[in-house]
Amino acid sequence: MAHSHTHETSHYGTAFAIGIVLNLGFVLIEAFYGWQTDSMALLADAGHNLTDVGGLLLAWAAYSVARIHSNRRHTYGWQKASILASFTNAVLILFAMFSLGWESIQRIQSPSPVAAVTVMIVAAIGVVVNLSTALLFLKNSQHDLNIKGAFLHMAADAVVSVGVVVAGALYLWQGWLWIDAVVGLIIAIIIILGTFSLFRQSLHLLFDGVPDQINLLEVRNCLLNIPSVVDLHDLHIWSMSTLENALTVHVVYDDNLQTANTLLAEITEALHHHFDLKHVTVQLESIAYAEGCEMKLKPHYTSSQSLLK
Repeated sequence: MAHSHTHETSHYGTAFAIGIVLNLGFVLIEAFYGWQTDSMALLADAGHNLTDVGGLLLAWAAYSVARIHSNRRHTYGWQKASILASFTNAVLILFAMFSLGWESIQRIQSPSPVAAVTVMIVAAIGVVVNLSTALLFLKNSQHDLNIKGAFLHMAADAVVSVGVVVAGALYLWQGWLWIDAVVGLIIAIIIILGTFSLFRQSLHLLFDGVPDQINLLEVRNCLLNIPSVVDLHDLHIWSMSTLENALTVHVVYDDNLQTANTLLAEITEALHHHFDLKHVTVQLESIAYAEGCEMKLKPHYTSSQSLLK
């Protein structure tokens, strides 16, 4: 049996700390001026940005927990926390955007005047704060779902703040009372559509689904293309965290064609090279052993071929 794995981590603790401090400070400023100007737009956005602080705290906690080493009770450590955090982050974004959309619909029906200049200035500050925070997580956002969630959360807020600035400018230009609500509704719809993929991916991984970037049929064919491999079964691929995937498989091989050590080396190298799978567990079975198992456990013996039908 082969068991190979490596762990790659990025140091995002400082990025989370900076992002939380910046956004918490902005929430206090936005809430103060929203109260001073009696602007529901700023107060609502302040509440929304407060959920971002919570989302960053959650993602930071998951990032930190995922780095805790495994022990006798948790042999994989707490890496799954990063997937749970990305799912919760997506739910928070969707909840905030549905709430914003609902509030916007109410405002379209009953528009009211706003202190446009103050709203624009505060929202512009929000653009800088949210965009700066999002850039802290840009580098690894395509490889780590938890970091992607933090990036999307902050990028979404930057878009919201831009929309508030634009709405304020149009209000000053045309005097349209309803423009603030319409822009808010459009932004909410755009962010909901963009966040749904994060929600779907994280929910899929929570139930140990095969990661989107890996094709189970291609993995199976890659292993079967090795000359000494006769068949394989119990092929499982899942995500241990938002950054690392794992594979287990039983491989039936002809020991007359290749030794166990060279076959294990070839399998682990192929899986690493073609699918970036570093945490691999392979059980080798001779043809005679596999035939014996199939006869004894036939009702439960499931080959990878049947899984793919």
